[in-house]
Parts: sequence; C-alpha cells; structure tokens
Amino acid sequence: MVESIARVKHIRVTPQKARASSPSSRASRRRRPGHPEVRPAGCQRAIYKLVHAAIAHAQVKADRDGEYLDEQDLYVKNAYVDEGTTLKRFQPRAQGRAFQIKKRTSHITVVLATPEVADAAEAATTKKASK
Repeated sequence: MVESIARVKHIRVTPQKARASSPSSRASRRRRPGHPEVRPAGCQRAIYKLVHAAIAHAQVKADRDGEYLDEQDLYVKNAYVDEGTTLKRFQPRAQGRAFQIKKRTSHITVVLATPEVADAAEAATTKKASK
C-alpha cells in the first residue's frame, strides 16, 4: 500500500500542450506507468522522467516501511497539469510600439499508487459523495 507523488515546476511548455501529453486522461489512468504513449508535445521527455521519479519515490517509501513493492503493481492514480508563472517579454514593433509575448510555464504532478491504495481512495470518495 504505497502512494508516491512527483512534481516538476516551472517547465517551459504551455499547460495546454502539457495536458495533451500527460497521463491524466481517463483512458490512461489505472494503466501501468512504465511506457508513456508517444505524442508530439515538447514535454513528453519531462513527463517520462517525472513518472520514473515517482516510481523511485514509491520504491524508497516501500523500503523505508519494510514493504515489498513490485514496479509492475503501480498505477497512475492521478496526474494533473497546473499553470505556472508566465514570463512576459516584449518584441519591438513598428512606430515605436511594443508587442507583448507571453511565455507560459507549467507545474506537472503525477501520483502513483498500488491497487489497494487506489481502491481505498475511490471507496472513500464515493462514500463522501453519497452523504
């Protein structure tokens, strides 16, 4: 029963592109995180590294607690992309004007869990929703 979280902040990709390639869609949840799907967004390598960091965090937690953890048992419990700070730059235009360029950043979070933790969390949310 292990749950691990990994985050990367201020990555230089827009949140819209990061959401398209993150494992946050319903179809990719509850899927093994080992091999990400190939998509043409610029943050695919960062997400791949982030998922492997979450796997390493889970392994460290399991070793600390004295539990056995097989990496094949981990599932993507939750993954989301938040908007980070926006870098504002200016580009010179005609007649002394300035054109603003917004370079957006993202905060990406991936939560991995073993099936027991994922099932217990789903049961708690459904119980809370029914009240």
